[in-house]
Amino acid sequence: MLKKTKVDDETATGQAGIKKKSKVPGVMITQFMEELPEGKTTPDFTRKPIALTIQEGKFAYFKAIVVGDPTPTVTWSRANGEIIFHPDVCQQKYDPTSNEHTLEFPKVAPEDADTYKCYATNEYGRAVCTVILNVIEVGFSKTKELQKIQGEDATEFRKRLKTRNPDGTREEKTMDVNEKVWEILLSAEKKDYERICAEYGITDFRGMLKKLTEMKKEREEEIAQFISHIRTLKPVEVKDDDCATIELDMDLLDSGSKIFLYKDGVMVPFSKEEGEEMKHNLKQVGKKYVFTIKNLSKDDAGLYSVDVEGVNVFSTDFKVPEVDFAVKIQEVKAEEREDALFQCVLTAPMNEINWYGKSALLTNNEKHEIIVSEDKLIHKLIVRDCLPLDGGIYAAVAGIKSCNAWLVVEVEKDPAKKGKKAARKTTIAGAGNDEELLRIAKEQQERYQKEMEEKAQLAKKAQEEKELAAAAVRAKQKAEAEAKAAAKAEAKAAAKAKRAAAGKDGAVRKTKKKVAGAGADGASGATGGVVGVGAGSAAGGAAAGTTGGAAGATGGGGAAGSLAGAAGGGAGGAAGVGGRDGSGAAGGAGGNEGGDVEGDSEVESDEDSFEDSDEDIEGEGGGAKGREGAKEGGEKGDLGGEGEEGGEKGEGGEKGGERRKRARAGPLVPDTVIDPGIHFHAGLSDCKAIIGEAAELECKVSSEECVGIWYKDGAEIQASESLTISKEGCFHRLKIHKVTEENAGKYKFEADGRKTEAEIAVEDPPRFDKEELEAFKAPVTIKKGHKATYKLSYIGREPIKVQWYLEGEELSSEGNINIETSDGTSRLLMMKLQHKDSGEIKIKLKNVFGTIEAVSQLNVLDKPTPPMGPLEIVEASSSVIDFKWRPPKDSGGCKIQNYILERQQVGRNTWKKVGPIGPEAKYRDSDVDHGRRYCYRIRVETEMGTSEMMETEDIQAGTKAYPAPPSAPKVASAFKDCINLTWSPPADTGGTSILGYNLEKRKKGSNLWGQVNPPNEIIRGKGFAVKDVVEGMEYEFRVSAINDSGAGEFSTPSEFVFARDPKKPPGKVLDLKVTDSTYTTLSLSWNKPKDIKGEEDEAKGYFVEIRPAENTDWDRCNSNAITMTTYTVKGMKSMAMYWVRVIATNDGGEGVPQELDNYILAMPPPVRPRFTDAKIKSFMIVRAGNSARFTINFEASPWPEVTWLKDGVPVSKKVTISNAEGASQLLIPSAERSDTGIYTIIVKNIVGQETISIEIRVTDEPKPPGPVDLDENVPGTVTISWTASPDEKRDDRLHYMVTKRDSVKRSWNTIADRIFNNKFTACNIMPGREYQFRVYAKNDMGSSKPSESAKWLIPAKKEKFTLKMPESKACDLQCPPKFLVPLKMHTAPQGYECYMSCAVKGDPTPHVTWLRNNISLNTNTNYLISNTCGVCSMLILRVGTKDTGEYKIVAENALGRAESSTKLTVRE
Repeated sequence: MLKKTKVDDETATGQAGIKKKSKVPGVMITQFMEELPEGKTTPDFTRKPIALTIQEGKFAYFKAIVVGDPTPTVTWSRANGEIIFHPDVCQQKYDPTSNEHTLEFPKVAPEDADTYKCYATNEYGRAVCTVILNVIEVGFSKTKELQKIQGEDATEFRKRLKTRNPDGTREEKTMDVNEKVWEILLSAEKKDYERICAEYGITDFRGMLKKLTEMKKEREEEIAQFISHIRTLKPVEVKDDDCATIELDMDLLDSGSKIFLYKDGVMVPFSKEEGEEMKHNLKQVGKKYVFTIKNLSKDDAGLYSVDVEGVNVFSTDFKVPEVDFAVKIQEVKAEEREDALFQCVLTAPMNEINWYGKSALLTNNEKHEIIVSEDKLIHKLIVRDCLPLDGGIYAAVAGIKSCNAWLVVEVEKDPAKKGKKAARKTTIAGAGNDEELLRIAKEQQERYQKEMEEKAQLAKKAQEEKELAAAAVRAKQKAEAEAKAAAKAEAKAAAKAKRAAAGKDGAVRKTKKKVAGAGADGASGATGGVVGVGAGSAAGGAAAGTTGGAAGATGGGGAAGSLAGAAGGGAGGAAGVGGRDGSGAAGGAGGNEGGDVEGDSEVESDEDSFEDSDEDIEGEGGGAKGREGAKEGGEKGDLGGEGEEGGEKGEGGEKGGERRKRARAGPLVPDTVIDPGIHFHAGLSDCKAIIGEAAELECKVSSEECVGIWYKDGAEIQASESLTISKEGCFHRLKIHKVTEENAGKYKFEADGRKTEAEIAVEDPPRFDKEELEAFKAPVTIKKGHKATYKLSYIGREPIKVQWYLEGEELSSEGNINIETSDGTSRLLMMKLQHKDSGEIKIKLKNVFGTIEAVSQLNVLDKPTPPMGPLEIVEASSSVIDFKWRPPKDSGGCKIQNYILERQQVGRNTWKKVGPIGPEAKYRDSDVDHGRRYCYRIRVETEMGTSEMMETEDIQAGTKAYPAPPSAPKVASAFKDCINLTWSPPADTGGTSILGYNLEKRKKGSNLWGQVNPPNEIIRGKGFAVKDVVEGMEYEFRVSAINDSGAGEFSTPSEFVFARDPKKPPGKVLDLKVTDSTYTTLSLSWNKPKDIKGEEDEAKGYFVEIRPAENTDWDRCNSNAITMTTYTVKGMKSMAMYWVRVIATNDGGEGVPQELDNYILAMPPPVRPRFTDAKIKSFMIVRAGNSARFTINFEASPWPEVTWLKDGVPVSKKVTISNAEGASQLLIPSAERSDTGIYTIIVKNIVGQETISIEIRVTDEPKPPGPVDLDENVPGTVTISWTASPDEKRDDRLHYMVTKRDSVKRSWNTIADRIFNNKFTACNIMPGREYQFRVYAKNDMGSSKPSESAKWLIPAKKEKFTLKMPESKACDLQCPPKFLVPLKMHTAPQGYECYMSCAVKGDPTPHVTWLRNNISLNTNTNYLISNTCGVCSMLILRVGTKDTGEYKIVAENALGRAESSTKLTVRE
């Protein structure tokens, strides 16, 4: 049967598990770390659950109380399957008052019987205990009957689901709702069962689960025919690129199996190539299959199913909500360490939308915060503490609609702060348009509500039309029934009419009616309860002297009246059909005179009967109005002959007759649509108000004429000086001008029975006085040694914490700082300030309602520091000395006014004051003598005073100081007749300005330099065009600088350059490919690009560049071009995705990059798992109590998933699995006999998998057998029997060995071995000798101590020998061979022994031959063959697959031949 792959989490590092004992028996505690922190404890049970046996249908529960610090988390599990938490099935609860954790079963069922485990876990350990639930089934079990019926239903339903065409495709038809819901449930997770059942109206939850279990089992069996494993089933997920995907991982048994995609049962075509322009696409990566739906629209909604070879594998329901973006997210530019905000507004409410950052789904965490407004229309994403890595494209996805925008993170550009972590900012980029978003959201909410109301009205109208049509059909059916019944009742009605005409007041057997009419203007109307059946019939006649009467029905039966013209001028009677309200009227036109007609009528039916009526029904009619009453009664009369109670007033009468039989199903005329009244378009919202500021509540109702009442805490409130109540159209507002603490509470607005509530929470955060705050912000400048005072008043709810900061460091009252805080005022006094105390002064106030800050600047003035060197000599000629220096490091906070210079001629003691020279840090001294040396002192002057001096080194006027060499010339461009060069001037000019340069050239291979420029024409610029060159020759150049002293040394030569026209950049490299790869390196090779004359020249070198898939920038791997056509990229991240390209380059520049066709993964080439050990043991014996260790070496790429199984199921937790690169080790620390089994290792990666098994047998030296008994059944033999060893039941390989010793030889000899029963017969027992026997138990570990028998002696009888020769008859005992016991069938495990035996008789003794597959084995040393007294046996010491086959034994003598055969099957 197919099973979904389950990946068990490995034990976390440091949680190896230390077993501890609990004070409560049956509780096992595992401690995760060796030493616990002080005060912390592992979980434990103070009360564990108690085993329970209970009758089915009763309420069952388990209770547990746990302790531990931190408080443990309690979970429950069961041995078979998973616990389904549902109010009707099972619930987990916790009572904080009693600290009891309970697992409750409201109505326990037989399938709930199982072994349950309760886990208590915290970060330091885990405690677990086990409890059993037994359920008793009593009486007739409806559950079993239901299971049987539902099993049949499930089978029939699966057959309907499996209706397929011969090619495996489904029949082309749309799925009905029943098929759809079951296909959804088959692929849904258990947590979604309740939601799906509620959505599709399934109420029998337990019945659904049983039916679903049967269907799942059948489907798993079908899937197993085509798929070995299936996992990672992801439902439809909408991406940010206008597409949706369905993902599943499955291992197909046949890679050529056909895969189909259906939508609502109809096959959907799809492409397997990404380039094809089809709506549906299938992409396969290894064993992952991804279906993509492109260009999403509303029509894409439906149930998508994936089938493999006609078997449904996975189904998911794709729903498309009707929603769009009213306001899309916009680009946000944020500074580093600032928060960024994305906002959008939807057209319809949604609980949540999906946010993506750089194509990755985002969730609520410390980095990203997702916020949804109360009306579910405004959705926000806040990116906290933005860093450059956070920049990129962010997207919002709602339904199938999406929008995206860039987040641009601006990095700090200040060079001084480069490399330093910027300070955290409290501002939010992208905020500020909240009011506009709220306005748009309100508009969308109103539009949405209006659409919902319109849809509700349309639905109501459609329902009314449906009900009206149904009522008309019912009315027609009843009218037809009444017409038939009326014909039946005519005869009886005529008889009763005669009695009524005669004026007899006979008692009516069933129903009594009285009809009275009074006429005017020759017309009479009657409103009555004349009973009739069917649609009314009219009868009229003329009679002299009497007024014609018309029969009308006002009864709930809607009867008909049929009164023949009685006693006089008759009138036509019209039948009325009564309605549900029981009112009906019939009017007729009679004679000219009105009269009273009183009659009794009785109606009987063969099928229906009516109860007697004790109430007379009277009616008065008024002339011509009778016809109107008849008409109205006809509209409102009941259709049925068996009706409801009598109706109310009609036009022509007061009251209808009363009959009771059947009630109607619904009205013929639709009910009047009732106005829903006032309702709210927007309710009140909670708000926070600050004391002293204004607060406002607002709501919107559906009518402008609405008048409402405001309440506070249940009491009505009116407008006052501090409170204003206003109404503007549909908006009602309550405004508090100046909030106080008394204004806090719940406010309610009520109109026309509808109400909305909100709460005003009054807060009093700290606040500054605005005028004082402005004064505080002004920078403060003082002189060194003075004091500075800051004072600021504030208001707010006490207690308020006041903190002062200087450059981010908190200040306290100590030393020269004094902080005073009194009621509403805080003062900072800083005394004896130094220049280093300059910086930002900040005050921070905080209370329970919030925090506020104010910032000012402190500038402490001081004397400047001396100017800074080194001195830069601009010119030192015979007539002038020009030099520069650097400004002071700190100007003391003041502007530099002057530099004061003094000069001394070296060799003299006096200093000459040159005077203030201004604020520029340079000086040109023209009062110098040629050859003299001078020294200078420089001071800085500011308003705070003069700095210390800086003394320069000696400067000589007019010395010959040659300039240093310039930089090596660089080739700017080269042509066949000209080479353009540039260079940089020397750093050391020799104290004077550079006058020009000399340039020399040299051919390659020559030692002679030639000057390029004429000797009398120096080069004035820093570049030169050399035209004296020969095409095709290679040159190098050098340059020297010239100042007043002359030409300096030449520079280093330039690179060699050809005199030829510029080269064209090379083309793309050819045949770029990956030759090798590891987890950190990638080896590439390529061929040189083609050399196309005039278009692409030959490449001189190559650059290799890589780009991680998540980045857009290419990184160059080699800074200098390489000439080889191979390269190895190093330092890659394991399993990371990279794009790679190679660029060819030459003197003409870089060519077009050549990229690999696809991205590459940093991993070795894929290698199918393979075991590398030359010989791997397949059998291991371990002594109980010892450790069992088994190591398997393998190779695979990529890194495989390693799984160990014991007898086909995952190994237990006591087994330690250690996986390393290329090896896996299984360790059983202390082996027990229960650890015996076949252990299988599965090494699996995306390329394939490999398995190998080893049998580990855990055993110990056997215990000796029991007492040994001896018995002589046949003379000359002894039957030895013994009690089995206690280990025989636990060890299927245990056998026995028997040894013998007699009084003659006195040594122990083995007479039998490998005995698997408890009895053996020893032969050749001689009388007169004393025998003793020992029995040993043996297994794979060795032999036990012997069990010794008593001594056995058969005394020798010495009797006188008398020979009697009896008369003998000749007897022929010869017979052909015959098998008394034939060979039996054998099945043996691989590596074990196999023992075959049979019994044969024959005289003369037959010759026995063993054969396997008709090949003799008698001479084969691998088989141990024996024949003792006709018992033929063969032992195979170690069974292998080669031993499988047919075995035959042939016995032959002179009289005949006999055969017996068997088959040996070897089990792996």
